[in-house]
Amino acid sequence: MLQKTNRGLLALLLMVLEWTRPGLPSPLRPICDLRVLNHFIKEAQDAEVAMKSCREGCSLPESVTVPQTRVDFDVWEKKNGLDQAQEVQSGLWLLQQALGLLRTSVTNTALHSHIDNSMRNLLSINAVLRSLNIQEYTPPTSSAGLEGTWMASSATDLLQVHVNFLRGKVRLLLLDAPACQQDVS
Repeated sequence: MLQKTNRGLLALLLMVLEWTRPGLPSPLRPICDLRVLNHFIKEAQDAEVAMKSCREGCSLPESVTVPQTRVDFDVWEKKNGLDQAQEVQSGLWLLQQALGLLRTSVTNTALHSHIDNSMRNLLSINAVLRSLNIQEYTPPTSSAGLEGTWMASSATDLLQVHVNFLRGKVRLLLLDAPACQQDVS
């Protein structure tokens, strides 16, 4: 009888320890709700509006490489998911680099919070992509030679590219992510 009680207590103890075990990260659940992206787009638009109204201390010291935002849907749909993801991730990386340069050059303190927020949102989008099991992007050593880019010479242009990139290629990638496709059979 005592042996049965000890086994039961041991089983109970193991179950409790399993439930309370710290340090084991649970896998990320896919984030497929486009309202998250819409929130990031809205904040990017707010930054763009703030930049347009800035008169002093809000310029880029040099032109920056940014992703193309134009989407040829026939070409996009022919690309496989990995190529689409690489294109979006390289664009996000370029935007992070460009916004980082803008942040260091802007002296208008009212814009700092908008730029910081935009940079945090880009990191959050990368986390969303990871939650969708999209392979991690390894940035190049330099932006020279990246395909599908152009140069933005003003802070306003940079922030307009940021908004359009989120509204275009990032949205398309999230809409078509396999982890977000619901199987209704």
